Amino acid sequence: MVGIMSREVSLEKIRNIGIVAHIDAGKTTTTERILFFTRRIHRIGEVDEGTATMDWMPEEQRRGITITAANTTCYWEDCKINIIDTPGHVDFTVEVERSLKVLDGCVVVFCAVGQVEPQTETVWRQADRYNVPRLAFVNKMDRIGANFNECVKQIVTRLGAQAHPIQLPVGSEDNFKGIIDLIEGKLITYEDSLGLEILKQEIPDELKADFLKTRNSLIERTAELDNEIMDKFIHNQDITTQDLKQAIRRITIKEHFVPILCGSSLKNKGIQPLLDAICDYLPSPVNLPPIKGIDPLTSEYEERIASDDAPFCALCFKVATDPYVGKLFYLRIYSGVLTSGSYVYNATKRSKERINKIVRMHANRQEIIEEANTGEIVAVVGLKDTKTGETLCDETTPIILEQMRLPEPVISMAIEPKTKVDQEKLGLSLRKFADEDPSFKVSYNSETGETIVSGMGELHLEVIVARMLREFNVGANVGKPQVAYKETITKKITTVGKFIQQTGGHGQYGHVIIEMEPSEEPNKGIVFIERIKGGVIPREFIPAVKQGILLAAKSGLLAGFPVTDVTVTLVDGSYHEVDSSELAFQMAASIAFNEGLKKAKSIFLEPIMDVEVVVPEEYMGVVIADLNTRRAKVSSLGKRTNARVIRCFVPLAEVFGYATALRSLTQGRASYTMEPSYYTEVPSHIAEKIVGSSTISTRR
Repeated sequence: MVGIMSREVSLEKIRNIGIVAHIDAGKTTTTERILFFTRRIHRIGEVDEGTATMDWMPEEQRRGITITAANTTCYWEDCKINIIDTPGHVDFTVEVERSLKVLDGCVVVFCAVGQVEPQTETVWRQADRYNVPRLAFVNKMDRIGANFNECVKQIVTRLGAQAHPIQLPVGSEDNFKGIIDLIEGKLITYEDSLGLEILKQEIPDELKADFLKTRNSLIERTAELDNEIMDKFIHNQDITTQDLKQAIRRITIKEHFVPILCGSSLKNKGIQPLLDAICDYLPSPVNLPPIKGIDPLTSEYEERIASDDAPFCALCFKVATDPYVGKLFYLRIYSGVLTSGSYVYNATKRSKERINKIVRMHANRQEIIEEANTGEIVAVVGLKDTKTGETLCDETTPIILEQMRLPEPVISMAIEPKTKVDQEKLGLSLRKFADEDPSFKVSYNSETGETIVSGMGELHLEVIVARMLREFNVGANVGKPQVAYKETITKKITTVGKFIQQTGGHGQYGHVIIEMEPSEEPNKGIVFIERIKGGVIPREFIPAVKQGILLAAKSGLLAGFPVTDVTVTLVDGSYHEVDSSELAFQMAASIAFNEGLKKAKSIFLEPIMDVEVVVPEEYMGVVIADLNTRRAKVSSLGKRTNARVIRCFVPLAEVFGYATALRSLTQGRASYTMEPSYYTEVPSHIAEKIVGSSTISTRR
């Protein structure tokens, strides 16, 4: 497995990048142009026509949106660029999350008209969390209402970015003619509609004042962040184009700076300079710190440097179902070399896996390769037990990389097969979707006999059902979407659980005393702490106690919803030398937890959505009045070009079907976006309705 192959390009020339943004900012259109100008494709496809290369899934082509992250490889100058094109809709945010986990850099695409939109803020925070250096590309400069300066201002103020333009647009809307390169001091224009014939010329006199002012501002900002430029700046030494490029690369890789570029992907303007910037300013694998993890045998801290000579280490960041080869496992190789036909070690599961085939992906097309080096993003065939987020490595030097953060579902619905024949197919299809998508959950409600599917939003579940019907030909009846409520407690209590059974032979004896209290921080789930003294419960039974608590937390007291944000501390108990067992302590812990819920005054929690409505001024009053009836809390009112922007927090239960209502109120002229924000207590009068409901299909 560790034989070294000859490289296509050196490790320093590899760029692993993602294209991320709010929905409809132009990510897939930008990616399509990148593939065209790098000669990866020979004809430009369009999202609206369903012909975009990266939107290969029939559901994507039908809806005109990206649903699943797709990756490809292209070459520009002497660099090899591995690209992941990600969805912009919040329902598919897990695709962005797991892509950013394995990327070295990203291009954040902004709409020059919409500027910084809600989902842009979300992906920006995700990039912050995974320490991903980034470029900003202000797209759609040809659209009516395009405002480059306002977009730059919002990138700085709303995202808190140390950002500055390295390009300026010449004109906007119908008059968008070209781009001024602030670093090289050239005017870039296009001679043809395809954008193939670039003309670089001196900057005209009428544009020079703006150019010099902005370039000086760029040099000052760079000097503040880079010592070498600062030294030249204060000593009045000449700062060359190369000096400036190298400095911007250094501070971008350190995440101290975000270069801002501009263009119009649809009109094929600004793509070649964007490709230059990707190669010039975004990092290669060797520019980043070694990947960190722990040794599963010793729990000691470990790290791997990006080198073909280092032990093999890769993260499985995505699993996809392929109609011809079965499952495809997408890997980011952090160190070492992977060879087709070799064995690897799944350090998370502690099991060996065989690599039957390695493929380089181009959207849904596969190119078989024999070996893959450090820094590559490839897919493999043949793994049996590996899941998303698990580490593959060399068995002699095991390591487990840090797990990725996966979002919790906020919406559920019941689904049942139409016929006996559909029953088996339904189970098979749901299992495959759950393997592919960690944000999609399947559970069974034994009380109602319903299969419950849970996801990130109405569109998420709608797409899953459509794919199930089309790809697996499953006939199914689908219930209406329901809110994924949760339960928690409101006060600290101590509770006791005993499980004692006496039969003919050995009996069962388990006895635990636990303290339960609300968690100090939200979104922590169930936190288990063990504070047993004097061996009153043997150590081998402690994991069974934790397991019993976690199982009991899956179904709460009020209406069977999962329990969350509770800290459980095991403080005391007792055991029997003969009759105690893991099962007995698991049962005792479950009994204690359920008794505790009765004493600790359980309450319902509901998901609150962060909603942004863009509405013409004349309809603002009726839209706010409607939001008030939906229990909305308006957080801000803003202005965007010729429209008003309402930012508010609304319970998910109140915004089912909101798209239709908003269209009706505004004659189809308003639009909105929303994303999950936090959970909060349900008002008592609504909680009574939930408890009183005869059938609650979101129970777990």
